[in-house]
Formats: sequence, structure tokens, C-alpha cells
Amino acid sequence: MARLHTSFVLGYHGCDRAVGERVLAGELSLAHSERDYDWLGPGVYFWEADPRRALEWATDRKAKGDYADPFVIGAAIDLGNCLDLMARDNLDLLAGAYASLKKLHDEGALEAMPSNVLGPDKLLRYLDCAVIRHLHYIVAETGLPPFDTVRGLFTEGEPVFPGSGFTRKTHVQIAVRTTESIKGFFRVPQAAFEE
Repeated sequence: MARLHTSFVLGYHGCDRAVGERVLAGELSLAHSERDYDWLGPGVYFWEADPRRALEWATDRKAKGDYADPFVIGAAIDLGNCLDLMARDNLDLLAGAYASLKKLHDEGALEAMPSNVLGPDKLLRYLDCAVIRHLHYIVAETGLPPFDTVRGLFTEGEPVFPGSGFTRKTHVQIAVRTTESIKGFFRVPQAAFEE
């Protein structure tokens, strides 16, 4: 678990304006997501270096009736002990956690092995989340330092141009597990959303 990445990054969190304003005023902390299909397991989610993608996500939530006024706040994040899923060593850790989880399933200690539900409008990563949660469990049981953050690259959306391997919604996402990793919040200037 070498620390080969830069320590501080800027992350952007899509939310409802009422929540974002309270966070900026220091009246509220962002809630950890604990859903069984979260892409990177439990944590507070941020889009790394991409405020426009955070706003797109919040706008989608408004269309679903979850938010009244889409809003984005920025945060300075210290990645700390990061489970960086763009680093080979960490991918090896994840593969080992999968093997351990599968063994539990095969031995009957786990009722059903979760699976991801991936489709045009469904990106529910039950298996990925379960494996990451299991890795956190293994780390805790072996006495290793816990991960402060989890970081991953996701390809999503339509190709940028015909035949392209690049997609329009490709992004780096961070799940912050320890609130001390968030060093401060900031208001995102309107210019950050302009093309």
C-alpha cells in the first residue's frame, strides 16, 4: 500500500443547494453513503477535478425528484492512505479480497454472491461494493491501517466520437471514508461550469 500518488486533490460533490449552503456555512456535514451498490463502497462521494460532472449528476437527481435546486460544492481532500484502484498493487489487493469473499460463499458462510447490474440506465455495483467492503474488513482484522479514501476511474456514457475508446462521462470518483480527510469546503465559481 505504497503512497505513490499526490496527496491533495480537489473534489466536487453534487447535492441540493439547501444542503450545500449549510455545509459551506459549517452547519452540516455531508452524510456517508452506505448503499449496497455504491461503486467504491461506503463514504462521502466526490468527482475528482470535475465540477461539471458533479453538476450533471445533481441535475439528474433533480429530474428524478430528489433535489429541488442542483448545486455543487468543492472540497480539498487529503487522499491519505488511499485504496487507489488505478494502481496495480491495489488492484491485486482487490482481487485477493474477491477470492476471499468467493471462498466464503463457496463454503456456505455467505448466502448469495452479489452481482453487478450494469445497463444503459442501471449502474448498480453490488459485487464491487461487497468486495471493497470485504477488503476493508480484512484490513481491519489484520491490524493494517484503514483506508482513508477509495479512488477509481470509471468509463461511462457514449463514445466521444464514432469508434472512440473515450466516453463522455468518464470520471475519477473518490469515496472519503474518514471525515478528517476533507480539509475544507469551498464555493465553486460559476466559471467552472462554463464550456
